[in-house]
Amino acid sequence: MPTLIDLRRRIQSVRNSQQVTQAMKTVATARFKKAHRLVVECRPFWHVFPELALALSQPPGLARHPFLEIRPEKKIEVIVITSDKGLCGAFNSNLLATAGAFLEQKQAAATVAVIPVGRKASAHFRRLKYPVVKSYAEGVNKRIEEISQDLKRHLEYQFLLQQVDAVYVVYNEFRSILAPRITITRLLPLGGEEAALSPDYLQPDWEPEASRIIDYLLRFYLKYQLQHYLLESQAAEQASRMMAMENATKNAEELISDLVLLLNKIRQASITRELLEIQTAVEALKQQGV
Repeated sequence: MPTLIDLRRRIQSVRNSQQVTQAMKTVATARFKKAHRLVVECRPFWHVFPELALALSQPPGLARHPFLEIRPEKKIEVIVITSDKGLCGAFNSNLLATAGAFLEQKQAAATVAVIPVGRKASAHFRRLKYPVVKSYAEGVNKRIEEISQDLKRHLEYQFLLQQVDAVYVVYNEFRSILAPRITITRLLPLGGEEAALSPDYLQPDWEPEASRIIDYLLRFYLKYQLQHYLLESQAAEQASRMMAMENATKNAEELISDLVLLLNKIRQASITRELLEIQTAVEALKQQGV
């Protein structure tokens, strides 16, 4: 049975850990509010612009843009977005497990390469057999603009030169504070055969010319879709960390209560034992006539 001093030290250690988890929850809450506000403000653009951009990119009489060309998937690249840091529950482990299953499925029919984004993804894929084309392992949340621009240039080059036939993204999409939704989406080629303007719409008059504007429009779309995935992942990460730290704080409080109860029981048992010893000594002295 532990001694009183051991229990007091353990209670103090758990209280110190509880203070850390409470502070981390406060920080994650502040970061989540900022990320959530940005995601909510941008979602109307993200959800409406892709359909419009892809529809406008297919005017009658104009050659199909290379970004819309659907080829047999012989070589693919998969972007896997995780967090840089841990302490966010199953946020990273669930996503990496899903990404692993998806890669195994695609590898049966194609050559697969990986682009890990986030320290956790970079460390994970260093241990696996998949070739890593590029890696972003530090400060992802502070470099979203830079990373999306760099990835855009890389994917444009690879896809236009037919070095890769398709690009997929695996990321955590923010749906609620309780749990993110792991999403696998195809980034390139863009859209599909179903993207087209409604017959009710008038065809736009292009100035200076349709091909140049469409090329700019699709490159712009590619960059901001990458930003969309990174920002969704950031909001989901902070929500997961906030919930994980809240649960850790509650668990620490329950553990402290259990330890205090055990401490009181041991102390009461010690007091009772000492009283019995005193009573026994008094009775012995009485019998000796002292």
